[in-house]
Amino acid sequence: MNVVDVLLGRGAPEAPALVGERRTVTYGELADVAARLGGELVGRGLEPGDRIAIGSGNDTAFVAAYLATLHVGAIAVPLNPSAPPSELGRELSAVAPRLALAAGPAAPMLSAAGADVVTVDIDALDASRVARVDRGPDDVAVLLFTSGTAGAPKAAMLTHGNLASNIAQVQDHPGLRLASDDRSLGVLPFHHVFGLNVALGVTLAAGGAVVLEEGFDAIGSVARIRRESVTVIAGVPTMYASWLALDDAAAPSDAFASVRLAVSGAAPLPDEIAASFHRRFGVVVHQGYGLTEAAPIVTTTAVDERDPRAGSIGPPLPGVEVRLVDADGTDVLAGDPGEVWVRGPNVFPGYWHDQEATARVLTDDGWLRTGDVAVVEGDELRLVDRAKDLIIVSGFNVYPVEVEDVLRADDAVRDAAVVGEPHPRTGETVVAYVVPEPGHTVDAEALRSVCARALARYKCPSRIEVVDELPRSIAGKLVRRELREPARGEPELRGKG
Repeated sequence: MNVVDVLLGRGAPEAPALVGERRTVTYGELADVAARLGGELVGRGLEPGDRIAIGSGNDTAFVAAYLATLHVGAIAVPLNPSAPPSELGRELSAVAPRLALAAGPAAPMLSAAGADVVTVDIDALDASRVARVDRGPDDVAVLLFTSGTAGAPKAAMLTHGNLASNIAQVQDHPGLRLASDDRSLGVLPFHHVFGLNVALGVTLAAGGAVVLEEGFDAIGSVARIRRESVTVIAGVPTMYASWLALDDAAAPSDAFASVRLAVSGAAPLPDEIAASFHRRFGVVVHQGYGLTEAAPIVTTTAVDERDPRAGSIGPPLPGVEVRLVDADGTDVLAGDPGEVWVRGPNVFPGYWHDQEATARVLTDDGWLRTGDVAVVEGDELRLVDRAKDLIIVSGFNVYPVEVEDVLRADDAVRDAAVVGEPHPRTGETVVAYVVPEPGHTVDAEALRSVCARALARYKCPSRIEVVDELPRSIAGKLVRRELREPARGEPELRGKG
């Protein structure tokens, strides 16, 4: 098998696959581009199992690079095209790609990060087509960088079987199933698993069309949804909140009249946003739960014809097993909270070249420890807590350790701690607490500039607080909950940045 067979197997050659602002690419054209760009890769000596970094926005170049990489049996490594060279450099170092396929501003960024860059131009391909390379279901198809459930960012391995299985699980679900006449909004970043295997992957596998949006703009996206008669929206809570914030001129009550299915994921959807969206636009927003390591969808509230229950994440998808367990790995009693464990053909085999991190999240019999805590209510799940310390900004995971390492590297900083703080637009925002080195003064603006050079924008602290000390346990472990609850009185603040 090759997951490309799933992605391109149902679309009629003349049917639209990608709808851009300036052009539409049919399934026949997309298959031809993948085979020709694959031919160029083979001509450069690429072999099955080689890693290929991909840097581009949500455009035809990204999709062509992704499909061509899979077509020749190589491993796709989608990267955030707006990440700074230092972050890209760390990720490139971790996976050692043979080359990078890029377009737009990402090309010089990847080059500056040390990659051998090949610019993708689908209108200038003169290589011969090559046959698709067959791969086994256990062969790695994609490496996606994630903070995951086990520490600092690392590359999660998703196999051809993982990706194809989750697509099949979605298509086997009557509430989520897409058809060939569906048109999905492709605005979720394709370097994120939600955008890659749901907005893009499920739609292509159904033979539908992906309406490409290279960046989210609330007003522009509403206009595009109406103009292109979008029927399916996969989004994050901040998108729905942004649409609700528009006035009636930009988003009239019938703005989403063509939409038959709207889903939200990557972060908890506030009940009030879901209710307000339904009242104003007549569209029910279904919440799902998933994670990169599960390729990604695990549960959904899009069940039968009933309205979603407040706070629910729904029951599991067909073919996905879920357990709630206590600290000893024993199933909890009905009604008690427990850590969510997931098992199924969509669950990943581990992190790239990191057996220790893999062993922390995967049991010997294939259960994925998510770190999230839920309770069962009827036949559905409700999250009551999530992987501690993880910060989710606009649907993107931020693990505090990565930001703290950048802060501590500054000569003026002796210690640092990072936590998430609620934010009305992004769900959460990153807040840093720093302890100065004796005799030094911390310049918060300068520190923010240091972070901007080293980290993607969503990882950078929106606020930096200077404190005398950080709260620690008797054993010396950082007690982050006290930073999230400043009303408790610790730590004593000396100044703000």
